[in-house]
Formats: sequence, C-alpha cells, structure tokens
Amino acid sequence: MSPVSETVLANATLVLPDETLTGSVRVADGRIAGIDAGAAVPAGAIDCGGDLVMPGLIELHTDNLERHIQPRPSVDWPHASAIVAHDAELAGVGITTVFDAMRVGSIPSGKARYRAYARGLASEMLDLRARGALRISHFLHLRAEVCSETLAEEMAEFGPEDRVGIVSLMDHTPGQRQFRDLDKLKAYVMGKNNFSEADFEAHVATLKALRDRHGERHEEVAVAEARRCGAILASHDDTTEAHVAVSAGHGIRLAEFPTTLEAARACRASGIAVMMGAPNLIRGGSHSGNVAAAELAGLGLLDILSSDYVPSALLMAGVMLGDLWDDMARGIATVTRAPADAVGLRDRGRIAPGARADLIRVARIDGVPVVRGAWVQGTRVA
Repeated sequence: MSPVSETVLANATLVLPDETLTGSVRVADGRIAGIDAGAAVPAGAIDCGGDLVMPGLIELHTDNLERHIQPRPSVDWPHASAIVAHDAELAGVGITTVFDAMRVGSIPSGKARYRAYARGLASEMLDLRARGALRISHFLHLRAEVCSETLAEEMAEFGPEDRVGIVSLMDHTPGQRQFRDLDKLKAYVMGKNNFSEADFEAHVATLKALRDRHGERHEEVAVAEARRCGAILASHDDTTEAHVAVSAGHGIRLAEFPTTLEAARACRASGIAVMMGAPNLIRGGSHSGNVAAAELAGLGLLDILSSDYVPSALLMAGVMLGDLWDDMARGIATVTRAPADAVGLRDRGRIAPGARADLIRVARIDGVPVVRGAWVQGTRVA
C-alpha cells in the first residue's frame, strides 16, 4: 500500500492522548502532519460531522485467525483465504495493528493430541504481508505452552526476522490458574472432545505428568527464546501473588487476563500492566468465573483491553470504559496508547504530530460504536 499525499479529517471529535476536542487532523506521507482545533472544514477535507476520530486500535492477543482457519470442527480452510478474511475483519472493526496469537508447544501423542502448526502458518502470513495482500499491520504473538512435549523445538524455528512481538507463558495444567476449578475444566473438555469420564481422567494425568517433566525447563526456554527473538514476555492467567512474583522475576511487564483481584493488585505493585478481555467487560463478567474486568476498572487496576475471541469487542469496550470513567481519552487509551507502549511501539497508538497515520472514524449509533473509516499509514483500508 502506498499512502496518499494528504488527507484531512475535519470537524471531528478528536481523541487525543489526554483529552478530546473538536478539530481536524492532517495526514501526509503516511504520518500525522498536524492537528488543528475548531469545526472548520477546509476545501477537500473529509467532513466527519462530529464523529470520533481516534488512533487505530491495537490488539495484543486474539485467537480470531483460528476461527477462520477452522470454521467448523475438522474443517481446515485454505490458509491464504482465511488470513485475508481475518485481516479484513479486523480492519473493518477498527483494528490497525494486531499481534496474532499462535500456539507453540504441542502434544502429538495421546487421544487429545494436537500438532504443531505455528511455523507454517506464520510463514504463510508473513509471505502475504510481504506481497502486499494485507490491509493492517501484523505481528506474531507466540503462546508458549509449557505443559507440552515440543515447546523447545517449535520455539527454535522462529527468529528475530519473524516479527515476533510477544511470547506469553501459558500453563494450562489442570488444578491451577485458569483451570483451577476441575469441574469447569471437566465440562469444557468432555464437551469439546466427546470424552468419557475415563478419558478425562487420563487427559488430566497426562497434562500433570508433562508439567512435572518439562514445565520448569520449558519456562526457561520460552524466556530465553523471547529474548533471542526480540519479543516482550507476557504472563497468562496469573492467579496468586506467587504467580506474579515469578512473572516479575522473569522480567514480565504485561499480564494477560489475571484471574483474581489478588493477582491484579500484585501486578500493579510489581509494575506489570494488567490486560483484561473486552468480552469480559461487555458481558458483565468472566465466562469462566474469574474476576470481572469492570471490577478491576472501578478499582483503577485495568490498563489494557484485548478483544480475545470477538474482534468487534475491542472498540465497544474502549468506548464503554470512556463512558464508565467519564473520560473518553482514558478509555480509548486502553485499546491504543497503552497496548502500543506495552510492546514498545512508540510510533502509533496516539494522535500526535509525526506518529503513524493509523486512524479510525467512529460514529455512535444508539450507543453502539460503528467504524465509518479506517486508515493505515494514511491509506484508507476500510
């Protein structure tokens, strides 16, 4: 995509880093060239009619690509088509930078086996990006499953050239973190895999044995490989102060979906940013019984939102927080500036002179935020 020479979005409610104001933003050569206050609409400008104009949204953790690749159980959709559709969907809901989550660490043996896929899928995505087939900016988020058989081998297949922005430490051992409630895990696993009671018990025993055998070594491997790839480290589903202490010891500065108030408070004390799921906020609570995002927001313990499994939730939740806090700039920062800062992307996530011209125009229709336009480096993509 080659940026247009100049675009002006005028008569807009600009969402700036610390305030909102009526004004216009000028874009030239893919960058923000200037910001002017007032409702004037210069000749040739786009009249936004008071719509919100904000930075493009930044998504740090989404499983959305998996839904496109496997739209039905046992259906493996052609990957190039799935990647392009996923990219277009994100652009359409205002996401202009995404860290696509891909699992590394597999269990190729046993009844509930799952095989490696990340290296091949990442190569396909990076090739499409290099050929100009994608509308928005894509990075990789490698979900490092410490409770697995093949984490070290799979991590070794990636390098600094692969745009790996995040490596998250994932521990899905039954009986702790997200899966500390074995009854809820049992209902989920048996329903998903059509397991019998005996199958489930064998599955739990296998995972616990893998954690005992490989867990500590896999954590060390993931931490070292993240550094080699130039990625930031994130924790996942921290539940206790002890979990957070381990995260802090690894140098982690981003906590994905802490499950308890105790963990969120410990993250804040350790200087670790707290990221919660936008669906949790919109639905009024966690679907798995964990701490509610709204509770953390009310206590000032929520820093970043992720759409997780519903891309359109990111914009909706950012606006909801703006209303909840009576501060739209603060709410939108959780889906723009804060995630950008967490992963070291200082060139985006804010409307400021010199920043990338990744912008979205948003109308509110019956309270629902609707994307009326999206620009990436000054080029309209939706």
